[in-house]
Amino acid sequence: MKKFSDTKIAASILAGDFGHLAEEAKRVEQSGADYLHIDIMDGHFVPNLTMGPQVVAAINRSTSLFLDVHLMVYNPFDYVERFVEAGADNITIHFEATEEVEETLKYIRKCNVKAGLAFSPETSESMIPKYLDKCDMILLMTVNPGFGGQSFMHEVLDKVKFTRDLCDQLNVRAGGITAKPGQDLPPFDIEVDGGINLETAKLAKEAGANVIVAGTYLFKTPNMAEGINSLRN
Repeated sequence: MKKFSDTKIAASILAGDFGHLAEEAKRVEQSGADYLHIDIMDGHFVPNLTMGPQVVAAINRSTSLFLDVHLMVYNPFDYVERFVEAGADNITIHFEATEEVEETLKYIRKCNVKAGLAFSPETSESMIPKYLDKCDMILLMTVNPGFGGQSFMHEVLDKVKFTRDLCDQLNVRAGGITAKPGQDLPPFDIEVDGGINLETAKLAKEAGANVIVAGTYLFKTPNMAEGINSLRN
């Protein structure tokens, strides 16, 4: 399985200092990350609470980074507009959190932001093929959603490989577009989130992931820029 030369690194601000979120966002940008990953938890879909649209808007004012907003909430459709207004560039919803998956993805795209679809570790990969052309990114959780600092679940690597192989077989590229013969389009985005360090990032990339979310590893490293470069390369 190939590694992608254009691997994108998304720094998860959940691992940052919540008393200085603006400064943390600036540090991530100055260190060379591609995305700022923001976890939104409602205390129901996952047993934890984080932040809401006003906090995301404040973060957005402090950085020009691409805001990768991950909604770990029930009924995500109800929150899309508020997070778009707050500055989200991508909104990822969970397959397990709504019965209106297609409608919500369609609405996110209608709001002129990218749409992602996340799958928890226990969800079968058999649900993935139906949605490849309906979203811009598949997020495969490599920990159980809801808390930072968990250990990487190696069994999810098979799901990553399945998704990348499927994209290759169907010639699905960025944005869920089916490439025509001779078209050279960027790869479909497959994101992994949870338990990422140098070793697990390498394994995820070998399996086919090209968007790597890292929190604890990046925010605890003495030099974030070096940490980002090491994950990317």
